[in-house]
Amino acid sequence: MLPPHLPALAIVGGGPAGLMAAQAARALGVEVDLFDAMGSVGRKFLIAGKGGLNLTHSEPRPGFDARYGERAAAVGRWLDRFDADALRDWARGFGVETYVGSSGRVFPLDRKAAPLLRGWVRRLREDGVRFHVQHRCIGLDADGALRFATPAGEARTRARACVFALGGGSWPELGSDGAWTDWLRQRGLDIAPLKPANCGFDIGWSEHFAQRHAGAPLKPVVAHWREGEAEHALQGECVATATGIEGSLIYALSARLRERIAAHGEALLELDLAPGREFERLQRDFARARGGRSVGEHLRRQTGLDAVKTALVFETLGKDGLNDAAAVARTIKRLPLRLLRARPIAEAISSAGGVRLEALDESLRAPALGPAVFCAGEMLDWEAPTGGYLLTACFASGLIAGEAAARAVLESAAA
Repeated sequence: MLPPHLPALAIVGGGPAGLMAAQAARALGVEVDLFDAMGSVGRKFLIAGKGGLNLTHSEPRPGFDARYGERAAAVGRWLDRFDADALRDWARGFGVETYVGSSGRVFPLDRKAAPLLRGWVRRLREDGVRFHVQHRCIGLDADGALRFATPAGEARTRARACVFALGGGSWPELGSDGAWTDWLRQRGLDIAPLKPANCGFDIGWSEHFAQRHAGAPLKPVVAHWREGEAEHALQGECVATATGIEGSLIYALSARLRERIAAHGEALLELDLAPGREFERLQRDFARARGGRSVGEHLRRQTGLDAVKTALVFETLGKDGLNDAAAVARTIKRLPLRLLRARPIAEAISSAGGVRLEALDESLRAPALGPAVFCAGEMLDWEAPTGGYLLTACFASGLIAGEAAARAVLESAAA
């Protein structure tokens, strides 16, 4: 049931941005009711920590800010208020110490999300935040009241101020289904279409390759791509899938690749499958007599490629193409991959698009929705690669929106 009192501040969404907004508002003495569609809060936060909670990144600013691409300046202002160091200090306040991994990513010592989330929610409850789960927000009525679908039917409530932290469009089974875009757009809010981010891409392997090598890791490899006249390279790891390719290296490039496909119908990415070997050596070694060995065995032995990388060379050149040592060496050093489309948003780690920052002021207030309505987190139009950058910006935006919403409540009470 909804609270019988008029909430001072309603926060809709119980992910990191919503929870941080609640913490910030309570710190200013404002009463908070937090609503979430799921049966408990922080579901996506827990999933993010399933393989080890990557809380933030140790990369110093301004390089950290640059990870947000076109939104670097705007997100940088959020980070001025709450950056990676502040996030680590915040975690320490719950008894969770962190460490910097070899990649620069920051993890809790136990690498788990559940203890941190439990401590956070317990602290919020002790501070007086009232939680209302299984309340899916389905819109605003004509008077600005929040509408919720609940197990008991539709319910409505009004508040002096509201923070929407509704998530993006990825992982819909955890509540981030992007359904809010329709009813907020109808209220006049400027919203960019949601798109997959940190996602895989379809290539269209042969059935033979897909059946034998889906799920096989490709490491290490170096990705090469062009932007105008400039050529770029990035080393990392990825994974062959049944339909194409995914993994951390691909996620780091997903925004560029997605926009390239949108503009040109496809994106060309070239992989160096043997970063430690030069073209001349590969050509010379493969040109040696293979005796009674099969072409595939000879390719593996002479080039040092594993089974999936060898299969990629076969996939590209065909059996007849393996008669040309120079072509084989060129393919190993620059294996061409034509990416046809991004995987569906429901499969993506995160999403791009959402409430355009131009529709918000610097306190993340949305004037189109009223004088005291704010938005935060992944529902805003920004994106970042994996590595802790996503969570950091969600925390920071939640803090800013929560403080601003609390101030709006205090000002209305004093009026």
